[in-house]
Amino acid sequence: MRVAVTTPYFDFFPELKAELEAAHPGAKFRTDRRKLEEDDLIEYLQGYDAALIGLDRFTDRLCSALPELKIVSLCSAGVDHIDPAILKKHGKKMWWAAGINKVSVSELAVCYMVFTLRRLHFFSQMLRDGAWKGPVGFGADLRGQTVGIHGCGFIGKEVVKLLQPYGVNIIVCDRVDVSEFCKPYGIEQVSEDEMLARSDVLTIHLSLNATTRGLYTGAMMDKMKPGAVLINCARGGMVDEHALKERLESGHISGAAFDVFAVEPANGNPLLDVPNFFGSPHIGATTRASWGAMLASGIRGLTDAYDPQPGVYPFD
Repeated sequence: MRVAVTTPYFDFFPELKAELEAAHPGAKFRTDRRKLEEDDLIEYLQGYDAALIGLDRFTDRLCSALPELKIVSLCSAGVDHIDPAILKKHGKKMWWAAGINKVSVSELAVCYMVFTLRRLHFFSQMLRDGAWKGPVGFGADLRGQTVGIHGCGFIGKEVVKLLQPYGVNIIVCDRVDVSEFCKPYGIEQVSEDEMLARSDVLTIHLSLNATTRGLYTGAMMDKMKPGAVLINCARGGMVDEHALKERLESGHISGAAFDVFAVEPANGNPLLDVPNFFGSPHIGATTRASWGAMLASGIRGLTDAYDPQPGVYPFD
């Protein structure tokens, strides 16, 4: 099998690179970090049987131009950049494994809960500006808060586990029944409206798909408990960022911390100018453990790839 690797991160994991080369001699690796546009990707993958990828998009034109390519193996935690119908049309198998970055993303989400409630970004900037405390108001403890978890899949469940020592009241909202998971933790599964109305801290852990894209409209955010905090370490396309900015400025949402944005890179995003908003550049999975797991999963996908099924999780 002729394998071409589009993600540049194997340089950080020489043991995994050696494993891939041993299994597939002559595998091609990238040495630069620039994004491959469609024409670049076609040229790079020409003549190869399998692609081991990160967040590259496989369009109809690209798939038509690469008839020899039969396997697309994802080294990513999300799959919203892949259209399964296009891959299926062109007879290309794929691989993706859910939940491989659940520890790093869940830890970041809990970190951002504390970070936002304590207004740490505000106080850090104040220090940089040469100020020292003063009458600037208070933060809040996480302990005693009601935390709403929207999406109780791999990452949402991990957030539940991490929150156990914090003394919080946890409610979860998911479209499937997760009551058996909830029972040992003494937590409630509630409706979306109840989650919005009761949550002091609301953290999003949904997949981005047709049912969740643009879900958090202004009208939906108006249903949130006044003064609540919103955390998003999932995908940016689920939240109307203009509407969020208005509600942060009005104080209806007291603070927000996002690792993801509708358009990335998010440099120049107006949310970054709002004092009670904190943003980071999609770092949820940027731990050595997570990236090692994702690359190893991608290698596995070269032999375990399957036919993509439109409408079947996570493509729904």
